[in-house]
Amino acid sequence: MTNFIVSPQWLSEQLNNPQIIIADCRFLLSNPEAGYQEYLHTHLPGAYYLSLDQDLSAPVKEHGGRHPLPDPELLAAKLENMGIVSGETLVVAYDDSRFAFAARLWWLLRYLGHTKVALLDGGFSAWKNQGYPTTDEIPAPKGGKFLPQPQPDWVVDIETVKTRKELGNVVLVDSRESDRFLGKQEPIDPIAGHIPGAVNSPWKQVSNDLGFLLPTPTQKQLWVEVEEAEEIIVYCGSGVTACVNLLSLEIAGLSEKVKLYPGGWSDWCSYLTRSTVE
Repeated sequence: MTNFIVSPQWLSEQLNNPQIIIADCRFLLSNPEAGYQEYLHTHLPGAYYLSLDQDLSAPVKEHGGRHPLPDPELLAAKLENMGIVSGETLVVAYDDSRFAFAARLWWLLRYLGHTKVALLDGGFSAWKNQGYPTTDEIPAPKGGKFLPQPQPDWVVDIETVKTRKELGNVVLVDSRESDRFLGKQEPIDPIAGHIPGAVNSPWKQVSNDLGFLLPTPTQKQLWVEVEEAEEIIVYCGSGVTACVNLLSLEIAGLSEKVKLYPGGWSDWCSYLTRSTVE
């Protein structure tokens, strides 16, 4: 394993390790129940399910985006039921979407002060394709102890983005696909476009088509044009796939400069009318 990624082979050898808890984060934005239904059908042995909507986000309001950050205490209670102990348990998260949802948990745990977290390289498909065991057995709740310690300087709100993005030493990175960034299509939010001044670095560039993380030199190359910035603010539609870019920036050694705008385009455009961006 590395600091942030574990292989299916490595994890298969750790399935009976009491110091490791596995989190299934599979999800579909177009069908919020699909991930849980897949989990009920088959998942890694011992894995607990965490839903993007129900567990890794707070309820949606008029503003704040489609996936506001969850209440730390509520998430902590769920993590404790999985047997996670702050600072001790290694959490391994997986999805089947090139880290799109598992990276949200990876970032959230670190944001809450728990750095012992890694992602399964290749996700569920790699695990299954390499012949490792799956099950439909739901693990029983366990007793953990999770004390959330949020890092408020890791995140920015819309007012901060408005102020900071105009500064010459700050780079605003939009993590969505290029067509959404350019406003050519918008399948989710009511208005197409991007935050003025942002540059585009699509989150899927971090992995290959099979969902395996690209090597460290490639991760560093993705950020060559922004590495001299004093601050890098990263966003996406709603603070989810942006976490894949945050993973890449961490691997590239730029994490000290990075902040997440969790509300993302969904928060930004909630304050706009269509005429504002036309």
